[in-house]
Amino acid sequence: MKPQPLFITVEGVDGAGKSTHLPALARWLRGHGHEVVQTREPGGSALAERLRELLLLQPMDALTEALLVFAARRDHLQTTIEPALARGATVLCDRYTDASFAYQGGGRGFDTAVLTALERWVHPQRQPDLTLWFDLAPAEAARRRALARAPDRFEREDAAFYARVREAYAARAAAAPRRIVRIDAEGAVDAVWARVEQVLGQRVGGQGD
Repeated sequence: MKPQPLFITVEGVDGAGKSTHLPALARWLRGHGHEVVQTREPGGSALAERLRELLLLQPMDALTEALLVFAARRDHLQTTIEPALARGATVLCDRYTDASFAYQGGGRGFDTAVLTALERWVHPQRQPDLTLWFDLAPAEAARRRALARAPDRFEREDAAFYARVREAYAARAAAAPRRIVRIDAEGAVDAVWARVEQVLGQRVGGQGD
């Protein structure tokens, strides 16, 4: 029997290890019978990918940034996420609305009431079934980023910015403990993956086996 489609998101500060574990997450889900559509935010559709380029490279104020993020999300939902779920596929997404509250709300200090209104307008009902929050100290995340790639506009932010982002993620997790599961992202890749796999076994289980 084919398992029920799920909407699973992966969150965390830049450098926490999300991208490292996404391929293994997709393999695990496929191994348990899921058709997987792997996508990302900002991005995930032709229009949203163009908006991603602007968001990562062009200077802008916090309101413009928030509006572009949610515009990209609206197209991503209509073009990629909703059609995949409707046909029975599981969607695995690198970031979603929690990132907006963490980066624009926490990091930028932007009005969360406006973000809540945007969330309500753009996707009043579509929330993830499960969110894996890769939690890592900002200093260690910065060290990993420096080893991995040239920084984009967000990755050039200072330690205080990322401390606020982390705090905002923690607040989101506290407000939605059944949906958001904290993954300790400290340590070796294999050790972190073992923590992820344990959560998947508990929360996703053997659907379709």
